[in-house]
Amino acid sequence: MSIDTEILQTVSTMPQSLKLKLLHYAKYLMENYAQDSLSKPEQKPVKKRRSGILKGTFVLLADNFDEPLEDFIIS
Repeated sequence: MSIDTEILQTVSTMPQSLKLKLLHYAKYLMENYAQDSLSKPEQKPVKKRRSGILKGTFVLLADNFDEPLEDFIIS
């Protein structure tokens, strides 16, 4: 049995109030699907990151790191 046939058979057994809710939900899904397909361009494959490629290019800590800052010294 195809999915379309199964959906139609299930909907035909529903009361009218549930059919209305199902219709609203189906429209909501279709609107979101249309927006998602427009707003999301095809994703490019993610390049694998390599560790250590910036090693030695900059220094994080200065030699006087533990010294008090001049701006905070009370005279």
